[in-house]
Amino acid sequence: MVVAIRDQLARPWLAYSLVAAALVVTAGLTVMLRVDPKKLLKPAPVLIELACGLAMVMADGWAYRAGHVFGPSQTLGVIWPLSGVLAAGVAFGVLWGAVAGTLFGFDRVFDGWANGTSDFNSHRILSMVSTGIVYGMAGAVVGYMTRLLRTAREEVAAARAREHVARTLHDGVLQTLAAIERRTEEPHTARLARDQERELRDYLFRTSPSPRPASVQDLATTLRAAAARFEDAFGSSAEVLVADDVPSLPRAQADALAGAVGEALTNAGKHGHAQRVTLYVEPFEAGGIFCSVKDDGAGFDPNVVAEGVGLKGSVRARIAEVGGRVVVRSAPGEGTEVCLWLG
Repeated sequence: MVVAIRDQLARPWLAYSLVAAALVVTAGLTVMLRVDPKKLLKPAPVLIELACGLAMVMADGWAYRAGHVFGPSQTLGVIWPLSGVLAAGVAFGVLWGAVAGTLFGFDRVFDGWANGTSDFNSHRILSMVSTGIVYGMAGAVVGYMTRLLRTAREEVAAARAREHVARTLHDGVLQTLAAIERRTEEPHTARLARDQERELRDYLFRTSPSPRPASVQDLATTLRAAAARFEDAFGSSAEVLVADDVPSLPRAQADALAGAVGEALTNAGKHGHAQRVTLYVEPFEAGGIFCSVKDDGAGFDPNVVAEGVGLKGSVRARIAEVGGRVVVRSAPGEGTEVCLWLG
């Protein structure tokens, strides 16, 4: 393009220098693509590409003769600068992709000023605004598409991992539970094995979690079922109190809470030898909930006794994955309370 309309150049050295800089950046990014593509998502390569594109647009006014910017001829930075906007959308997301594109609308103001434009009439303002809008939309759309692709990739990876685990457990744990259920002569043990097998099959082989949020009735039913399993397993009693104004939770948070509460109940019976547990749920702040699992067991000193795998992996990790937090309060001889916040 520079060669085709070279007769309109006022400073050929500037135009050729900018084209050479764009070539160097393109070559460097291409090498990076072949060697380590992930580096293209780092801030430095994206910012370099954006800076080069902005420089091409801004210096266009100095490179060409007066009257060129809003004339019929193509400018120096026709399409190459758009690549930096798209890169910003891919690397940084929707917002920064839109911001990067919008910068080019402001950049055209400097471009016009450098080209000797003093009268920015409605037509010229519309031209500059449209540039910012089109580039901003391009960055935002690419950022949004990238987000969808990353989410889809994570879901596919999770589904494959679940399928692999399901095959492994199906050949081992599930068959063992089924054998225990068939061969044991104790109704209590058979019921526990059947319940565990049913829960494990439901977790492993369901295609996807329900998109419907968990209402207060759903949550109460799930927690009462966990309490009933605790009573069957340890012969203790569990009281479940769920406030009527508890808000609905996203299904992922409800599942995480049910799993964490189930593990806390197991710890109360297995390690604390609790005879009574109180499970309480109430609203917390805007749209969140607070859940307490308090037992009358042996308790422990959190400063001395290290947390076990169950508390770390099945309680803290579950709640952390859905943006919640956990606090454990305990003392020797005074029982244990596991506090969980979501929302």
